[in-house]
Amino acid sequence: MPFIRNAAARLVALCALLAFSLTLALSLTLALLAQPASAQSLLPSAKASASPSSAPEPAPEPAISPDVTTIDDARITARIRGIFGEIDALRPVQVRVASGVVTLTGKVDDVEAIDQASALAGKVAGVVTVQNRLARNLQVNRNLTPALSGVTSKANGIVQALPLIGVGIVVAILVGMFGYLIAGRRALWQRIAPNPFLADLMASAIRVGFVIGGIVLALDIIGATALLGAVLGSAGVIGLAVGLAVRDSIDNYVSSLMLSIRQPFRANDHVKIDSHEGRVVRLTSRATVLMTLDGNHLRIPNSTVFKAVILNFTTNPKRRFKFDVVIDHNADPCHARAIGMDALKALDFMLPNPEPKAEIAELPGTTTTLRFLGWVDQTRTDYTKARTLAIEAVRNALRAGDFVLPDSSYIVHLAKDTAPAQPAAAASASTAPETPSIAPTVAQDSDVAPEHHIERMVARERASDDESQDLLSAGRPIE
Repeated sequence: MPFIRNAAARLVALCALLAFSLTLALSLTLALLAQPASAQSLLPSAKASASPSSAPEPAPEPAISPDVTTIDDARITARIRGIFGEIDALRPVQVRVASGVVTLTGKVDDVEAIDQASALAGKVAGVVTVQNRLARNLQVNRNLTPALSGVTSKANGIVQALPLIGVGIVVAILVGMFGYLIAGRRALWQRIAPNPFLADLMASAIRVGFVIGGIVLALDIIGATALLGAVLGSAGVIGLAVGLAVRDSIDNYVSSLMLSIRQPFRANDHVKIDSHEGRVVRLTSRATVLMTLDGNHLRIPNSTVFKAVILNFTTNPKRRFKFDVVIDHNADPCHARAIGMDALKALDFMLPNPEPKAEIAELPGTTTTLRFLGWVDQTRTDYTKARTLAIEAVRNALRAGDFVLPDSSYIVHLAKDTAPAQPAAAASASTAPETPSIAPTVAQDSDVAPEHHIERMVARERASDDESQDLLSAGRPIE
């Protein structure tokens, strides 16, 4: 077994050596065939080395070889001229090649041909660089004729495409009409979205979507989808600019949507929006219309209404009023409070629950300020009338109880120096005006019924208007 392994190893080594020898011989043969001149030049030197005593033979005269550079330049020139000859705009171009450098001279009809000539010449094999010395031909006939021919060819193309354009227009119109037909089913959208503003918004979105789809389909039929991309790109830029310019209108539109969903008030509610007070006439897509207590129309932008502080007097029928009464500092405030509260409780329109109350509001030093509070039902009692009668009742009751209600005015007496000085108490007593005694009269028979004139005006106006323009819905809950 060791002998067999040794013999096999020797055989493998011999085969490898033989393969290497054959490869080397084949490589030398191919090298000699590829370079015959080099092999011939080696033969004389070999013979000279073999017989050094023999005389050297005279060297043969070298043959005249052609100029390779000249041949390449001629080939490049012919190639470029052949290319330019197939293009009408480049036929007047003159080509000169020297050592691989291409020089282009002459005049062409347009600037695009100049760039095209440089690009084509630079792609030819063997070109080192291109010197473009072409100029545009500014002759009128050379420039007017191509322009007119271009317009004519475009007009002919449009005329030939008129049937296809007509088909695209018809398809766009049919798709748009279908969208308007679907969006016109107002009852369907109002059933889906009970809010009328949302229903109109959904219908408008469907109309716009179908119109845009019809235009895209028409352009696809005509084969002008590239135009659609340009139009959409321009529309995006224009839309951004317009959006920045009308951002207040967009804010107002969004505020209208939010107000119609949240419903912070209903029609004919008595509200106060910031400093504006009145009854709500309607909520439109742009503004909230109020009927002021003077009977005037007041339109407030919805963006202002959405951000404003809204005070709704109608939501809760019970409303509290308050007023202040100033009494003398030396008077007993607790006794005054009791008299005032008895006067308030004696009024028929005052609600017993919550009951009226009184409190000491301020103690400036020379007077005492009492604050009286009471509740009324706005559905049966007018707020301003009730407050007026309550002030009158408390004032008369305090005066009947010998409480002095100081006046804010001051009386100053200038006396002569020779006059004897009087004590301060006596002086104040002498200068204080006499307060007549007024009997405590409470106008129980006064009319305190609420005024409904403004409410009736609002109701008549709402009845005469189109309800579809109002975004307020009685079926939706108030926020």
